[in-house]
Amino acid sequence: MSVVEIAVVDAELAALYNGPGTESAPAYERVKHLIVSQINAGRWQEGDQLPSENQLVGALGLSRMTINRALRELSAEGLVVRLMGVGTFVAATKTASPLFEVKNIADEIQQRGHRHRTEVVYVREEDADPANAFIRDSIRGKVFHSLMIHYEDDTPIQLEDRFVNPAEAPGYLDQDFTQQTPNHYLSVEAPLTRGEHVVEAILGSPEECRLLHIERSEPCLLIRRRTWSSRGLVSAARLVHPGSRNRLEGSFGTG
Repeated sequence: MSVVEIAVVDAELAALYNGPGTESAPAYERVKHLIVSQINAGRWQEGDQLPSENQLVGALGLSRMTINRALRELSAEGLVVRLMGVGTFVAATKTASPLFEVKNIADEIQQRGHRHRTEVVYVREEDADPANAFIRDSIRGKVFHSLMIHYEDDTPIQLEDRFVNPAEAPGYLDQDFTQQTPNHYLSVEAPLTRGEHVVEAILGSPEECRLLHIERSEPCLLIRRRTWSSRGLVSAARLVHPGSRNRLEGSFGTG
């Protein structure tokens, strides 16, 4: 692998850092976005040596601690390689391998030989709630919020309550989610590189029970799902499933 030191002037780095769409993000996230955007665009390629920490500190007017955090997180995500006393380099390209499968509910229903349809309650922009721990550390300012019900034939089987990062999917509000699911749209717009699932048993709220056509006493499965692209958090979703209509399945093995 050949090593090429990226030649970029301070003014260009500053312009990239101050580009539109990242103003509300923490400084270290903006540094990460700067680097990832150049890698994704093919301007900084596998094996290229990134601008030094000293240059980034001087060009962006940030502390060494901030620059170090950005590079440390990019290294942990496998996007760059840091060699002590040498520098930071664009990592070799790896084939993506999902940590777990995030399925499109429309595909699941159709594979069972049934008909999927979506009832959209709302899709809107609103202020990010600082009390919402699900998104608090990742989305500030405005957030896209959607609420919809997924049907299998004529039976509601999932309530999807989703918050989306506008910086990752700026066209989210313009989509017709009766024609495609948010999962499908986001998987194309901001491909998944990392995710997490939390599953618990709950009783739905009165409004959730009304939308799902179930009694208040019916137990539900709740999946809290957050997904990230290489640039940051894409979405955080609450997926509520009536217990009598759903089950979770999986498989594992050693070979």
